[in-house]
Amino acid sequence: WSSDGYLLLKGALSPARIRTLKREIGRLHRRVSKGSGDKKGMDVRNVLPESQSFIDLIDPKGIFDIVLDLLGPYIQLSMAQALIRAPDPKGGGYIHTDGGQAMARIRLSETSLPLQIKLQYFLTDVRGQARGNFVVFPGSQLRPFPNGGGRISPNTPGAVQLEAKAGDVAIFSHALWHGVSPNRGNRARKSLIYCYSQMCFRPFDFDEHSAAILERCTPRQRRLLGDLGTDWRPGAYFYGPKDQVKVMGENCFRPS
Repeated sequence: WSSDGYLLLKGALSPARIRTLKREIGRLHRRVSKGSGDKKGMDVRNVLPESQSFIDLIDPKGIFDIVLDLLGPYIQLSMAQALIRAPDPKGGGYIHTDGGQAMARIRLSETSLPLQIKLQYFLTDVRGQARGNFVVFPGSQLRPFPNGGGRISPNTPGAVQLEAKAGDVAIFSHALWHGVSPNRGNRARKSLIYCYSQMCFRPFDFDEHSAAILERCTPRQRRLLGDLGTDWRPGAYFYGPKDQVKVMGENCFRPS
């Protein structure tokens, strides 16, 4: 993490959970694509209302412990996204950093808490290169990285195309240059991306969640979705509630 700006957790999701999440993504895909199948990709934000399985993935046991270790306890879930990267022989892929124009100029030090991280859950195997792989430039979160006027691509020297298996999870910093390779294979790549940020940030793909969604959540999940347990007041999302550490988990402070 400190040197490369990302982690790849192998086999983090159980086979049963993979099947459930793939089924829910398939159902969502059929609805939004009107039955066109994997020939058409998908990019849907704010998927939590779509399935309890997506809500349950807000803080999965074991994986969320690593989120807390990296970010600390004063955090929120700011994005939940479902992706299908369909075969596209003519596609070129793309590379970027997260967080918009200003965040692209904010880099990490090796000892700093991140402002934001993402977790990408792979639900299908990605074997070989140019198969819709997740692409990273290891170490690029630590230094100015030449964007070349927007011409950086998955083929730029230094790029690594990860060959992930279903159940693997990639965790990466906002400042890491990353993206997706073209998919020149014959299978779609299916994945989910969950984004966590310090709680002083605005959420990315929702303003607030309905009471109906919050009622389906645990106390920790509710807190991660912005329910502070008290009425809003100036500074409420900058100085967390007194029970924040307890709600997130007692052992969620990084060793100094």
